[in-house]
Formats: sequence, C-alpha cells, structure tokens
Amino acid sequence: EPTRPQPMMTTCIGITYSLTLSSMTESTRKSLHIGEIFRVEIEKVAHGGHFIARHEGAVIFVRHGIPGEVVEVEITGVEKSFARADVIAVIEPSSARITPACHVAGKCGGCDFQHIDIARQRELKSEVISEQFARIAKMEVDIEVEEVSSPLNWRTRYAASSNARGEVGFKGSRSNEVIAINTCPVLIPEIDIETLPFEKIHSNKRIEVSLGTDGDRTVSVMEQRDSRTAQRATPKVVEGPSSLKYRVNEVEYTVSQSSFWQSNINAPEALVSAVLEFADLKAGDHLLDLYGGVGLFAGAALPIIGPGGRVDIVEGSASATDDARSNFAGAANVHVHTGDVAKEIRKFKRADVIVLDPPRTGAGKPVIEALGKIAARAIVYVACDPAALARDVTYLREIGYHLEDIRALDLFPMTHHIESIALFTLSKVS
Repeated sequence: EPTRPQPMMTTCIGITYSLTLSSMTESTRKSLHIGEIFRVEIEKVAHGGHFIARHEGAVIFVRHGIPGEVVEVEITGVEKSFARADVIAVIEPSSARITPACHVAGKCGGCDFQHIDIARQRELKSEVISEQFARIAKMEVDIEVEEVSSPLNWRTRYAASSNARGEVGFKGSRSNEVIAINTCPVLIPEIDIETLPFEKIHSNKRIEVSLGTDGDRTVSVMEQRDSRTAQRATPKVVEGPSSLKYRVNEVEYTVSQSSFWQSNINAPEALVSAVLEFADLKAGDHLLDLYGGVGLFAGAALPIIGPGGRVDIVEGSASATDDARSNFAGAANVHVHTGDVAKEIRKFKRADVIVLDPPRTGAGKPVIEALGKIAARAIVYVACDPAALARDVTYLREIGYHLEDIRALDLFPMTHHIESIALFTLSKVS
C-alpha cells in the first residue's frame, strides 16, 4: 500500500530560475491536464528544488520527490515545454526519505528538502552545481557541499506574512496564501513565530524579524508588496532597535533592519573564512568589494591589508552603504560608494583583489567585462545561484580568467539553496 508523504516546504527566499529543455510535442503537452494523477519514477534533482520525471515523453518537474523513488504525482501546472507536479503518494521510497520536522512542510513555502536526510540533501546540492557547470559553463566540477550549521534552529533573520485574520506564517509555494503556524523549526527559538508581538502586527502585513549577536531583536511591520508596482513599503519598527549589532571574529558591524545580512547564524564567519582563504590578501593591497553591503568582507580584510592598503565598497542599497559608512567611520582607507555596480565600477582603473557578492541574478556580462579592464590578480566570487555563477564563468573565461578553485557551503539547510565561493585568477597577462 502506498505511504503518504509528509508535506514539505519550498523556498521562502523568492527565486526565479530558468530551465532549458527540449520542448514537448503539442500532442504530448495536450495529453497532460491539471489534476491528472499517475505513477512515475524520479530520475534526478533539478536546479530550483524540483526533481525530474517523465511520462509518455513529457518532462515533469516534481516537488517532494527523491531520485530513485517510484511515486504517484498530481499535475499542478502545464507549461509550454514541461509540466509541474506534486508527489501525493510514495510507492517505493528512497532510504534517504525521513519524516519532516515541521507539520506544515510542503504547504508552507519554506523548506523544500525537509523530507530528505541532511547528508543526502548536500549530495543533491553538489549534483546541482556539477550539472549547472557542465550544461552552462561546459566544464566538470566535482564539489562537496560543506556543513555550516545544524539543520534546524539556524535562521536569525526572516520575513513572514499575516493573513486577513491576523494569523502569521509563510506563503505557500507559488502562492499568496499564508500558511499560519506557531513555530518554525529552522528559526532560532528567540525569534520563533510564537514569540512575536501579535498585538502590533494586525492583518495582511509583511513582518521582518532579526536577531543580533548580543540577543537584541528587531520586529518591523509593513504593508504587503503591491504586485502591480512591485513597490516595497517602508517598514515600521514595532519592537527593538532600528539596527542590530553583529560580531564576526573580532569585528562588530551595525546592520539596519532594511540592510542585508546573512540569515544563517554561522554564515558570516564561514563566508569570511572562505573569502579570505581565496583572496590571499597582502599588506598594502587594494581590495575592490563589489555588492559589499554593510562591509562584511571589508571589515575582515582591513587587519590584513593594514593602513597602507585600501578598500572600496560598492553597493546599490543606500541603507547598507549608510551602515557601511558608520561601520568604517574611523577607517580613512575605506571608501564607500552608493550606486549601481555596473556604473560605479567604471571609476576604478586598478585593484589587486576583487570580491563580489552579487544578488541571485549574478554579476552579468557588463560587470564582468569591466572587471577585465581592472585586471586584478584574483577575483573571489560569492554566489547564491549556481546557474548564474556558471554563466558568469563563461564571461570570466572570455576576459582571461580561469576557475582556480571552488567551495560550496550549506547555508540554507532543509532548502535547495546553495552558497558557492569561487576563485578566479588570470590565465595570462595581457
């Protein structure tokens, strides 16, 4: 008798990803209908947290599966070149299938891998990186995704939503429905849902919650984003300070509620360690810190490059650059630039090392081409999307840089997300 899988979460971090597939024939596409149920075998993991299966020649992207499983799926969407489906019953389960830690996993839009053993999760993420590099960059990459934190109770910052009744939770996968919950197992307990000041939240709001190193927390509330204009409302802090303190090694950073900071409690230290290892900075170096945020990597670099070195932070967020200026108010050799990286980078003629930590869409060709004119001895690229990184590898190759080394960190356990750190060095001096 088929066993019914526990529902699983997908991503609470909004992501857009592209899928390149051979188009289904018109007759095959028309043979699939929303609500249709049939049995398939899960073949492999796909970028974006789905798994690939096939039915009568049609490619199907399935949620809640594991490679090697035989499952029953229900079609939830039919696109031009593929269909979407959810697992509704497991006929032959994988040995890696476990009971999710959360009772709303699969309904909530958060953790799409909660049904998978944590070791197998990391293996699947490694496979995704290798597949993206093989398909996009046309190169082989053999990589192991490294453990950074426990699989639960790791998140120090999150965004939730309230529904019309004022209940708080996370939105469902590909949905605006708020799945109300009292507790979330990936959150640090001090900022769990049940601890929020519900009397100050009200209905149909976006709630942003952050926890600082010293235990202070901030809760802000704002109107839901207007989907017609994609305009973000101004948050109102209803509890705690408007900015928090985070200590990474011996450096303290001020981070406003509107500024970006890594959500995994161990992520800042892990990323700093990986970036410094690859950057191999020396006294007197000029570091160009692109998409530098509040200055995480700049702060770690300063003791190494010393007073004779220089750091230029380039960041588009005015909130983050305000924080960066505050963080480095006493450092005369740190310069902060607010603006679009693609435009601001034209100001720089040289640098010894470049670190870039772009958004999910990656740096892109215009930025990469500008890096070629600076000709730094090393480029350290921090990427949260392996597909964007693989694409930018091809652009870096065109300007004379080759991939020297790469690491991957599991900063988002229970989700499909992966953080990669790649080192590029000049193949030849032009």
